[in-house]
Amino acid sequence: MKHTILILQPRNSVTIQGEKMSNNNWLTEAKNVAQGIRRQVLAHTIKNNGGYLSQACSSSEIWASLYTRILNISASEAPMIPAPFPGVPSAANKNYFTGQAYNGRKSPDLDRFFLSPVQYALVLYATLVEVGRMSPEGLAQFNTDGSTVEMIGAEHSPGHEITAGSLGQALSQVAGIAFARRKKGENGRNWVFMSDGEFQIGQTWEALEILSFYKLNNVAVIVDVNGQQADGAMKDVLNIEPLDERLKAFGAHVIKVDGNNIEEIVAASEVIPDGKPLVILAYTSPYCGIDLLQSRFPTLHYVRFKSEEERAQYTELLTELEAAL
Repeated sequence: MKHTILILQPRNSVTIQGEKMSNNNWLTEAKNVAQGIRRQVLAHTIKNNGGYLSQACSSSEIWASLYTRILNISASEAPMIPAPFPGVPSAANKNYFTGQAYNGRKSPDLDRFFLSPVQYALVLYATLVEVGRMSPEGLAQFNTDGSTVEMIGAEHSPGHEITAGSLGQALSQVAGIAFARRKKGENGRNWVFMSDGEFQIGQTWEALEILSFYKLNNVAVIVDVNGQQADGAMKDVLNIEPLDERLKAFGAHVIKVDGNNIEEIVAASEVIPDGKPLVILAYTSPYCGIDLLQSRFPTLHYVRFKSEEERAQYTELLTELEAAL
């Protein structure tokens, strides 16, 4: 049985990039964006017989909150269809670029955004499509030769500014960026999206020591605590709880929220601690919005269908989600 799934158009033609919506509209729009992100990633997973679907399920409300309300960024300055890979950075490569322009211009008073667990790149691309910063045709370039829309995002990928390498490396880089921005008198915040699995890594805790020692309260971290990683359930592989108490011991200001509740996420983001980095622990479900995934728990890191019958089940679900719009 052959499946043909087109890349989805965004839910509507409203452009939200670079704007803070009115209090009357933003919550409804953010919820719609979150659902749109799930649909985009579900369609991609069906089409390609694989994708980081559980990450979209757990984090869609986080991404929708960031890009419709939290991030103080300008409109995208990047092409709607991403340019091809420009080659590795060097003094001789005048055409080199990063994907930062999808988050607007750099300015002392504007925020900057950094993705740490780069296997979430697909979810970031889907978010950029849903908020009008990238075209669906850009998402269609995913993981193709010569494209910057990479499966494991790098600094040239849309929405990325740095290469986070393997897990746990971005926070160290952001500590340096935040320190430099403070020295220059810049007021913008530096937002980092992280996964809970990165707190199984020593470098993360070393970076937190630096953030705390230098009192870098211009850094705000939001963590998708979905309880699962590549090898299974977090609690069974290497338990990190009580994560909030550990983070507090390293000098962070910690707020725990329901990560699938947009209002809680946004309320936590408005806190600017005195002399401490902010860490929002967003506890989420890795099958939120797609209950079919629950039967696979805890093996959810990358979803590849086991049969055409299973694929058909997810295709039927996508049809239902489309019909509900």
